[in-house]
Amino acid sequence: MTDFSLCKRIMENMSQVIVGKQSAMELLLVALLADGHILLEDVPGLGKTLIAKSLARSIGGVFKRVQFTPDLLPSDITGFNVYSQKNGNFTFQPGPVMTNVLLADEINRTIPRTQSSLLESMEERQVTVDGRTLILPCPFFVMATQNPIELAGTFPLPEAQLDRFLLRIRLGYPDKKEEILMLERFQEQDPLTHLEAVTNPEEVTRLQQARKAIHVSPPVREYIAEIAGATRSHKALRFGTSPRGSLGLMRAGQALAVLRKRDYVLPDDIKYLCFPVLAHRIILQDEERLRGRLPEQILEEIIAQVPVPAPMD
Repeated sequence: MTDFSLCKRIMENMSQVIVGKQSAMELLLVALLADGHILLEDVPGLGKTLIAKSLARSIGGVFKRVQFTPDLLPSDITGFNVYSQKNGNFTFQPGPVMTNVLLADEINRTIPRTQSSLLESMEERQVTVDGRTLILPCPFFVMATQNPIELAGTFPLPEAQLDRFLLRIRLGYPDKKEEILMLERFQEQDPLTHLEAVTNPEEVTRLQQARKAIHVSPPVREYIAEIAGATRSHKALRFGTSPRGSLGLMRAGQALAVLRKRDYVLPDDIKYLCFPVLAHRIILQDEERLRGRLPEQILEEIIAQVPVPAPMD
């Protein structure tokens, strides 16, 4: 039986550090349980590093952070071999990708070659250095960030690489009450330093495997396929979502069902996840972009038009 309580314990533990952001933390765990990765697009200073560290501490995993810059090389991510003159051998120095939770900060500030090296690791769960293949730890979870304001000197991720991220979310500013509570909580000490693990990576990996058994009924699968098909035929879109997007929507729905203590996926789960799972996978027509329309607005139209499956007896 799936351990539903584990997800609740992780979120409650993270809430000792993170003020508010319940929806963002839920989506973070959705990506983790679905064995995917997440792209955070938001302005600096909203707690992206803090939320990644809190997750790593809560699951008892290793956390590493890489600040992406234009001079960052693929070997700075994956690792490299160092020659020892003493014994005449090469010794592999693992890169920051050998971790459980990796924060790829400002991924769009590095060159495409370095971006690709990380994205390959995300997809294959392995790195190859000088012909030697190394398997990454389990779980392996990447949180990549992009600053949507400062675009000078950046290398935007191509659509094919954006498609590798299961979810794209924005944290947003805290409201007044949350900001006051944050000031109070961090006034005298950093609560992150006292945060204890409530589980371990092995348990998280088992939960990822158990997520696959969450029931997805034929009507829900058909609902996912109809939404995906509607994105491919909508006149406002140049390109709709890929089949990887459909699979991601199903896996994310299973993970959300686990978080909400169910062993089956509801159509409402799919509707809720359409925006974070599909918005970065669709491309608007040029005239729609010039009119200032957003992918989320198109998805809202599609969701309103696609019939929701009726409950089964």
